Amino acid sequence: MMKVNRVRTSRTKKKYESPDSPTSVGWTRPYTVRLADENKPLLLDCGEELAPIDVEYEIYGQMNEKKDNVILLLHALSGDAHAAGWDETADEMGRTWRTDRPGWWDTMIGPGKALDTSKYCVICSNVLGGCYGTTGPASINPGTGKPYGLDFPIVTVGDWVRLQERLITHLGIERLYAVVGGSLGGQQALEWSLAYPDRVERAIILASSARLSAQGLAFNVVARNSILNDKNFNNGKYYDDEFPAQGLAIARMLGHITYLSETSMREKFGRRYRESGSRPGFHLGVDFEVESYLQYQGQSFVARFDANSYLYITRAMDYYDAADWGDGDLEKACSRAKAKFLLVSFSSDWLYTPEQMKELSFALYRNRKNVTYVDIPSTYGHDAFLLEVDKLTPIISKFLKGGITHGI
Repeated sequence: MMKVNRVRTSRTKKKYESPDSPTSVGWTRPYTVRLADENKPLLLDCGEELAPIDVEYEIYGQMNEKKDNVILLLHALSGDAHAAGWDETADEMGRTWRTDRPGWWDTMIGPGKALDTSKYCVICSNVLGGCYGTTGPASINPGTGKPYGLDFPIVTVGDWVRLQERLITHLGIERLYAVVGGSLGGQQALEWSLAYPDRVERAIILASSARLSAQGLAFNVVARNSILNDKNFNNGKYYDDEFPAQGLAIARMLGHITYLSETSMREKFGRRYRESGSRPGFHLGVDFEVESYLQYQGQSFVARFDANSYLYITRAMDYYDAADWGDGDLEKACSRAKAKFLLVSFSSDWLYTPEQMKELSFALYRNRKNVTYVDIPSTYGHDAFLLEVDKLTPIISKFLKGGITHGI
């Protein structure tokens, strides 16, 4: 494996909320359930049937007696079911990167937060094809007794949502109070509103759009090629051998650039050198602070993610187009929806731009759907949906309470 060389950057160490905090969901444990077996396989968009399928999920807060206070949270590309609190199983599950930090949206989930667990029950599950407890390429293929690798079928956002629907049904939930997601999670939330319009009351879509742009497709192509061309990739059969760490690290470095903005990169790093601050080191190694930062992001990702899962999830991201529900016409597709919508874009996001979110908002509005669109000024780029907590919290809280339903 590629040596993980921990490097220091200009970023200060984050201060996380203690599990004992009154606004934290505290210590959490994942659940696993089998939602497809040989008697009830999942029919995929690619035409194949898949079974068995196990799904990992977490729950924060309590369902009320009617089970009508449930919010389904959908994660983005590199996310997982652990969205809030502190995973008490991290060490025993070998997920040691979780021991020093809470879930990926902990700032937004908990008593008194945007997704207030004193009122709502929040559920988050890992997607099909992932590498955090839900069946994916690293899972054992019952036909061979070995990991699937590239024998795992191609999956789509539609497949993910149909599997999530099985989970919600399994838990006895008839109608979701809300579906919430950012980035690729936002596309899942949109898909929920179109695939199961009678089962979604509200949809909150952040930093997302109806489809990925050609530029976004291009970045994914390069990222996948960095993995496919790693000398250790071995056609996806690397689980008992050397891991394609270099290819996955480069893919993550490339992807991470798309999550930032030019302004945020300038403010974080500028053209500062890592060692001297103002003078070049005259070598081809890591010299600029931005190089050090991206190297750390790539190497730390290798420690927690599977290269094959990265291939499959980015391909699902590529294929998604909500307009498919309308034979290529987004406005026609949106006629299916019955939910109330909150759409939020961020001014400096160039992966899912405000213009793309406006396109979706107008497609819904022309169908006389109840839609609120907000563009939040931010310098954080695409990552703003994870970082602009103070701006997002009042907007989401008010929407969940039935407010800001004034149109766009």
